Amino acid sequence: MKSTRSGLRAAAALLATAALAATAACGAATATGDAAEQQSDATGAFPRTIAHVMGETEIPARPERVVVLDSGELDDVTLLGIEPVGAVSPHFKSTGGFPDYLASMTENTVDVGPMEEPDLEKIAELAPDLILSSKIRHEALYEDLSAIAPTVFTETTGVAWKENLAVHAEALGLEDEAAEALEAYEAQAAALGTEIEAAYGEMPTVSIVRFVAGPTRLYQKATFSGVILEDVGVARPESQDVDDFALEVGPEQIDLADADLLFVTAADIPENTEQEAAMDNPLWAEMEAVKNDKVFNVADEIWMSGIGIQAARLVLADLANAAGVDLPGAE
Repeated sequence: MKSTRSGLRAAAALLATAALAATAACGAATATGDAAEQQSDATGAFPRTIAHVMGETEIPARPERVVVLDSGELDDVTLLGIEPVGAVSPHFKSTGGFPDYLASMTENTVDVGPMEEPDLEKIAELAPDLILSSKIRHEALYEDLSAIAPTVFTETTGVAWKENLAVHAEALGLEDEAAEALEAYEAQAAALGTEIEAAYGEMPTVSIVRFVAGPTRLYQKATFSGVILEDVGVARPESQDVDDFALEVGPEQIDLADADLLFVTAADIPENTEQEAAMDNPLWAEMEAVKNDKVFNVADEIWMSGIGIQAARLVLADLANAAGVDLPGAE
Protein backbone atom coordinates (compact mmCIF):
# COMPACT_ATOMS: atom_id res chain seq x y z
CA MET A 1 0.00 0.00 0.00
CA LYS A 2 1.63 3.20 -1.09
CA SER A 3 1.90 6.15 1.28
CA THR A 4 -0.53 9.05 1.01
CA ARG A 5 2.18 11.49 2.11
CA SER A 6 2.58 12.90 -1.42
CA GLY A 7 -1.14 13.64 -1.60
CA LEU A 8 -1.07 15.34 1.76
CA ARG A 9 1.93 17.44 0.75
CA ALA A 10 0.26 18.42 -2.52
CA ALA A 11 -2.79 19.61 -0.62
CA ALA A 12 -0.55 21.58 1.70
CA ALA A 13 1.18 23.26 -1.25
CA LEU A 14 -2.13 24.30 -2.80
CA LEU A 15 -3.31 25.73 0.48
CA ALA A 16 -0.06 27.60 0.90
CA THR A 17 -0.50 29.24 -2.51
CA ALA A 18 -4.04 30.28 -1.64
CA ALA A 19 -2.93 31.72 1.67
CA LEU A 20 -0.17 33.79 0.02
CA ALA A 21 -2.63 35.17 -2.53
CA ALA A 22 -5.04 36.17 0.21
CA THR A 23 -2.27 37.93 2.08
CA ALA A 24 -1.24 39.94 -1.01
CA ALA A 25 -4.83 41.00 -1.66
CA CYS A 26 -5.90 41.87 1.84
CA GLY A 27 -2.71 42.82 3.62
CA ALA A 28 -1.23 41.25 6.69
CA ALA A 29 -3.73 39.86 9.15
CA THR A 30 -3.23 40.10 12.87
CA ALA A 31 -4.17 37.65 15.59
CA THR A 32 -3.32 36.93 19.18
CA GLY A 33 -2.25 33.96 21.29
CA ASP A 34 -2.50 30.39 20.06
CA ALA A 35 -4.83 31.35 17.18
CA ALA A 36 -2.11 33.48 15.61
CA GLU A 37 0.40 30.65 15.78
CA GLN A 38 -2.05 28.16 14.27
CA GLN A 39 -3.17 30.40 11.44
CA SER A 40 0.44 31.25 10.52
CA ASP A 41 0.81 27.73 9.12
CA ALA A 42 -0.63 27.70 5.59
CA THR A 43 -1.72 24.07 5.92
CA GLY A 44 -3.98 25.15 8.77
CA ALA A 45 -5.69 28.02 6.94
CA PHE A 46 -9.43 28.41 7.31
CA PRO A 47 -12.06 28.79 5.99
CA ARG A 48 -11.63 25.90 3.57
CA THR A 49 -13.84 23.75 1.38
CA ILE A 50 -13.35 20.00 1.51
CA ALA A 51 -14.22 17.84 -1.49
CA HIS A 52 -15.30 14.37 -0.38
CA VAL A 53 -17.43 11.43 -1.46
CA MET A 54 -20.73 13.18 -0.69
CA GLY A 55 -19.83 16.48 -2.36
CA GLU A 56 -18.22 19.59 -0.89
CA THR A 57 -18.30 20.90 2.65
CA GLU A 58 -17.21 24.34 3.80
CA ILE A 59 -15.46 24.44 7.16
CA PRO A 60 -15.41 28.07 8.34
CA ALA A 61 -12.85 27.75 11.17
CA ARG A 62 -10.43 25.25 12.62
CA PRO A 63 -12.60 22.51 14.18
CA GLU A 64 -12.43 22.23 17.94
CA ARG A 65 -15.60 20.28 18.76
CA VAL A 66 -15.47 17.12 16.67
CA VAL A 67 -17.92 14.22 16.63
CA VAL A 68 -16.78 10.90 15.12
CA LEU A 69 -19.10 8.09 14.10
CA ASP A 70 -16.76 5.11 13.64
CA SER A 71 -13.65 3.65 15.21
CA GLY A 72 -11.27 4.64 12.40
CA GLU A 73 -12.29 8.27 12.72
CA LEU A 74 -11.77 8.02 16.47
CA ASP A 75 -8.23 6.67 16.00
CA ASP A 76 -7.37 9.40 13.47
CA VAL A 77 -8.73 12.34 15.45
CA THR A 78 -7.03 11.34 18.69
CA LEU A 79 -3.81 10.61 16.78
CA LEU A 80 -3.84 14.25 15.73
CA GLY A 81 -4.21 15.45 19.31
CA ILE A 82 -7.95 16.12 19.42
CA GLU A 83 -10.26 14.58 22.01
CA PRO A 84 -13.66 14.37 20.30
CA VAL A 85 -16.64 15.82 22.13
CA GLY A 86 -18.72 12.86 20.96
CA ALA A 87 -18.27 9.40 19.49
CA VAL A 88 -20.38 6.33 18.82
CA SER A 89 -20.07 3.12 20.78
CA PRO A 90 -18.16 0.79 18.46
CA HIS A 91 -20.08 -2.29 17.36
CA PHE A 92 -17.40 -4.54 18.85
CA LYS A 93 -17.88 -3.18 22.41
CA SER A 94 -20.79 -5.22 23.76
CA THR A 95 -20.41 -3.48 27.12
CA GLY A 96 -20.43 0.01 25.58
CA GLY A 97 -17.71 2.60 25.82
CA PHE A 98 -14.73 3.28 23.62
CA PRO A 99 -11.68 1.17 22.66
CA ASP A 100 -9.48 0.38 25.63
CA TYR A 101 -6.33 1.44 23.79
CA LEU A 102 -7.76 4.96 23.41
CA ALA A 103 -9.08 5.25 26.97
CA SER A 104 -6.70 8.03 28.00
CA MET A 105 -7.75 10.12 24.99
CA THR A 106 -11.52 9.72 25.37
CA GLU A 107 -12.01 10.47 29.06
CA ASN A 108 -14.33 13.41 28.37
CA THR A 109 -15.90 12.10 25.16
CA VAL A 110 -19.67 11.68 25.22
CA ASP A 111 -21.17 8.43 23.94
CA VAL A 112 -23.67 9.37 21.21
CA GLY A 113 -25.14 5.91 20.80
CA PRO A 114 -24.33 2.79 18.80
CA MET A 115 -22.55 3.08 15.47
CA GLU A 116 -25.51 1.53 13.69
CA GLU A 117 -27.91 4.19 14.99
CA PRO A 118 -26.24 7.32 16.39
CA ASP A 119 -28.42 9.66 18.45
CA LEU A 120 -28.84 12.80 16.31
CA GLU A 121 -30.38 14.79 19.14
CA LYS A 122 -27.47 14.04 21.43
CA ILE A 123 -25.02 14.97 18.66
CA ALA A 124 -26.79 18.29 18.15
CA GLU A 125 -26.65 19.02 21.89
CA LEU A 126 -22.86 18.80 21.74
CA ALA A 127 -22.77 21.71 19.24
CA PRO A 128 -20.03 20.17 17.08
CA ASP A 129 -18.17 22.16 14.45
CA LEU A 130 -17.22 19.02 12.47
CA ILE A 131 -18.69 15.53 12.06
CA LEU A 132 -16.66 12.70 10.52
CA SER A 133 -17.95 9.36 9.21
CA SER A 134 -18.17 7.34 5.99
CA LYS A 135 -20.68 6.72 3.23
CA ILE A 136 -20.69 2.99 3.88
CA ARG A 137 -21.73 3.58 7.49
CA HIS A 138 -24.06 6.57 7.46
CA GLU A 139 -25.01 7.59 3.91
CA ALA A 140 -28.68 7.76 4.91
CA LEU A 141 -27.89 10.22 7.70
CA TYR A 142 -25.66 12.58 5.74
CA GLU A 143 -28.27 15.32 5.20
CA ASP A 144 -29.40 15.20 8.84
CA LEU A 145 -25.82 15.34 10.08
CA SER A 146 -24.96 18.19 7.70
CA ALA A 147 -27.85 20.19 9.16
CA ILE A 148 -26.15 19.94 12.55
CA ALA A 149 -22.55 20.79 11.55
CA PRO A 150 -20.11 20.60 8.63
CA THR A 151 -19.92 16.90 7.81
CA VAL A 152 -17.17 15.11 5.89
CA PHE A 153 -17.44 11.50 4.74
CA THR A 154 -14.97 9.04 3.29
CA GLU A 155 -16.15 6.33 0.87
CA THR A 156 -15.52 3.32 3.06
CA THR A 157 -13.41 2.03 5.92
CA GLY A 158 -10.94 -0.80 6.55
CA VAL A 159 -8.56 -1.13 3.60
CA ALA A 160 -8.77 2.61 2.83
CA TRP A 161 -7.52 3.69 6.26
CA LYS A 162 -4.50 5.62 4.97
CA GLU A 163 -6.55 7.53 2.40
CA ASN A 164 -9.16 8.24 5.08
CA LEU A 165 -6.51 9.75 7.35
CA ALA A 166 -5.68 12.22 4.58
CA VAL A 167 -9.32 13.32 4.35
CA HIS A 168 -9.69 13.67 8.12
CA ALA A 169 -6.43 15.61 8.38
CA GLU A 170 -7.51 18.01 5.64
CA ALA A 171 -10.80 18.68 7.43
CA LEU A 172 -8.91 19.41 10.64
CA GLY A 173 -6.14 21.46 9.04
CA LEU A 174 -3.50 19.02 10.27
CA GLU A 175 -2.09 17.63 7.02
CA ASP A 176 1.57 17.87 8.02
CA GLU A 177 1.01 16.11 11.33
CA ALA A 178 -0.83 13.26 9.61
CA ALA A 179 1.82 12.91 6.90
CA GLU A 180 4.60 12.73 9.47
CA ALA A 181 2.76 10.13 11.55
CA LEU A 182 2.09 7.98 8.48
CA GLU A 183 5.69 8.21 7.32
CA ALA A 184 6.95 7.19 10.77
CA TYR A 185 4.55 4.23 10.91
CA GLU A 186 5.53 2.98 7.44
CA ALA A 187 9.23 3.27 8.28
CA GLN A 188 8.66 1.27 11.47
CA ALA A 189 6.70 -1.41 9.59
CA ALA A 190 9.44 -1.77 6.96
CA ALA A 191 12.14 -1.95 9.64
CA LEU A 192 10.17 -4.65 11.46
CA GLY A 193 9.99 -6.65 8.23
CA THR A 194 13.77 -6.48 7.96
CA GLU A 195 14.14 -7.73 11.54
CA ILE A 196 11.71 -10.60 11.02
CA GLU A 197 13.31 -11.72 7.75
CA ALA A 198 16.75 -11.67 9.38
CA ALA A 199 15.50 -13.75 12.31
CA TYR A 200 13.78 -16.36 10.12
CA GLY A 201 16.11 -16.37 7.14
CA GLU A 202 13.05 -15.70 4.97
CA MET A 203 9.68 -14.11 5.47
CA PRO A 204 7.36 -16.35 7.54
CA THR A 205 3.72 -16.81 6.60
CA VAL A 206 1.22 -14.96 8.78
CA SER A 207 -2.44 -15.93 9.07
CA ILE A 208 -5.39 -14.07 10.59
CA VAL A 209 -8.49 -15.90 11.84
CA ARG A 210 -11.53 -14.05 13.13
CA PHE A 211 -14.33 -15.90 14.90
CA VAL A 212 -17.66 -14.11 14.34
CA ALA A 213 -21.33 -14.99 14.61
CA GLY A 214 -21.55 -17.21 11.55
CA PRO A 215 -18.82 -18.71 9.38
CA THR A 216 -15.24 -18.13 10.52
CA ARG A 217 -13.31 -15.54 8.52
CA LEU A 218 -9.77 -15.86 7.22
CA TYR A 219 -8.76 -12.25 6.65
CA GLN A 220 -7.17 -11.46 3.31
CA LYS A 221 -5.18 -8.50 1.95
CA ALA A 222 -7.95 -5.93 1.36
CA THR A 223 -8.43 -5.29 5.08
CA PHE A 224 -6.99 -3.01 7.73
CA SER A 225 -4.77 -5.75 9.19
CA GLY A 226 -3.98 -7.05 5.70
CA VAL A 227 -2.53 -3.67 4.73
CA ILE A 228 -0.35 -3.68 7.83
CA LEU A 229 1.04 -7.14 7.05
CA GLU A 230 1.76 -5.98 3.50
CA ASP A 231 3.60 -2.93 4.87
CA VAL A 232 5.76 -5.26 6.95
CA GLY A 233 6.30 -7.56 3.97
CA VAL A 234 5.48 -10.91 5.57
CA ALA A 235 4.11 -13.74 3.46
CA ARG A 236 0.49 -14.91 3.58
CA PRO A 237 -0.89 -18.45 3.28
CA GLU A 238 -2.53 -19.24 -0.05
CA SER A 239 -6.03 -18.84 1.39
CA GLN A 240 -5.25 -15.25 2.37
CA ASP A 241 -2.82 -14.12 -0.33
CA VAL A 242 -5.70 -12.56 -2.24
CA ASP A 243 -6.72 -8.93 -2.86
CA ASP A 244 -10.07 -9.46 -1.21
CA PHE A 245 -11.73 -9.06 2.17
CA ALA A 246 -12.06 -12.52 3.72
CA LEU A 247 -12.61 -16.20 3.03
CA GLU A 248 -15.43 -17.71 5.08
CA VAL A 249 -14.84 -21.28 6.25
CA GLY A 250 -16.47 -23.87 8.44
CA PRO A 251 -14.71 -26.01 11.09
CA GLU A 252 -13.96 -28.65 8.47
CA GLN A 253 -11.86 -26.11 6.51
CA ILE A 254 -10.00 -24.51 9.40
CA ASP A 255 -6.68 -25.97 8.24
CA LEU A 256 -6.72 -23.38 5.42
CA ALA A 257 -5.63 -20.93 8.11
CA ASP A 258 -2.34 -22.70 8.81
CA ALA A 259 0.81 -20.57 8.71
CA ASP A 260 4.08 -20.03 10.56
CA LEU A 261 2.37 -17.45 12.81
CA LEU A 262 -1.38 -17.58 13.42
CA PHE A 263 -3.27 -14.65 14.97
CA VAL A 264 -6.75 -15.22 16.33
CA THR A 265 -9.42 -12.65 17.21
CA ALA A 266 -13.05 -12.99 18.27
CA ALA A 267 -15.79 -10.48 17.48
CA ASP A 268 -18.36 -12.15 19.72
CA ILE A 269 -18.61 -14.46 22.70
CA PRO A 270 -17.45 -18.01 21.84
CA GLU A 271 -20.99 -19.41 22.21
CA ASN A 272 -22.11 -17.30 19.24
CA THR A 273 -19.26 -18.37 16.98
CA GLU A 274 -17.78 -21.59 15.59
CA GLN A 275 -14.58 -21.15 17.62
CA GLU A 276 -15.10 -24.20 19.82
CA ALA A 277 -16.10 -26.40 16.89
CA ALA A 278 -13.08 -25.24 14.87
CA MET A 279 -10.60 -25.82 17.67
CA ASP A 280 -12.12 -29.21 18.51
CA ASN A 281 -11.79 -30.32 14.89
CA PRO A 282 -8.80 -32.71 14.43
CA LEU A 283 -7.58 -30.47 11.60
CA TRP A 284 -6.85 -27.71 14.13
CA ALA A 285 -4.45 -29.86 16.14
CA GLU A 286 -2.65 -30.91 12.97
CA MET A 287 -1.80 -27.36 11.89
CA GLU A 288 1.89 -26.45 12.12
CA ALA A 289 1.16 -23.20 13.97
CA VAL A 290 -0.73 -25.15 16.63
CA LYS A 291 1.90 -27.87 16.95
CA ASN A 292 4.66 -25.25 17.18
CA ASP A 293 2.79 -23.15 19.77
CA LYS A 294 2.61 -20.22 17.35
CA VAL A 295 -1.05 -19.29 17.84
CA PHE A 296 -1.59 -15.84 19.33
CA ASN A 297 -4.84 -14.38 20.64
CA VAL A 298 -5.00 -10.65 19.91
CA ALA A 299 -7.46 -7.84 20.57
CA ASP A 300 -10.27 -7.64 18.02
CA GLU A 301 -10.73 -3.91 18.69
CA ILE A 302 -7.15 -3.35 17.53
CA TRP A 303 -6.57 -5.83 14.71
CA MET A 304 -10.01 -5.56 13.15
CA SER A 305 -11.62 -2.31 14.20
CA GLY A 306 -8.79 0.07 15.11
CA ILE A 307 -8.45 1.22 11.48
CA GLY A 308 -5.84 3.89 12.18
CA ILE A 309 -2.17 4.47 12.87
CA GLN A 310 -2.42 4.08 16.64
CA ALA A 311 -3.99 0.64 16.28
CA ALA A 312 -1.56 -0.24 13.48
CA ARG A 313 1.39 0.44 15.78
CA LEU A 314 -0.08 -2.02 18.29
CA VAL A 315 -0.48 -4.63 15.55
CA LEU A 316 3.23 -4.18 14.78
CA ALA A 317 4.02 -4.75 18.46
CA ASP A 318 1.97 -7.98 18.50
CA LEU A 319 3.70 -9.17 15.34
CA ALA A 320 7.17 -8.41 16.73
CA ASN A 321 6.35 -10.26 19.94
CA ALA A 322 5.07 -13.30 18.03
CA ALA A 323 8.14 -13.34 15.78
CA GLY A 324 10.49 -13.02 18.76
CA VAL A 325 12.13 -9.79 17.63
CA ASP A 326 12.33 -6.28 19.06
CA LEU A 327 10.00 -3.70 17.57
CA PRO A 328 12.19 -1.06 15.89
CA GLY A 329 11.65 2.41 17.29
CA ALA A 330 9.61 1.21 20.27
CA GLU A 331 9.81 3.51 23.28
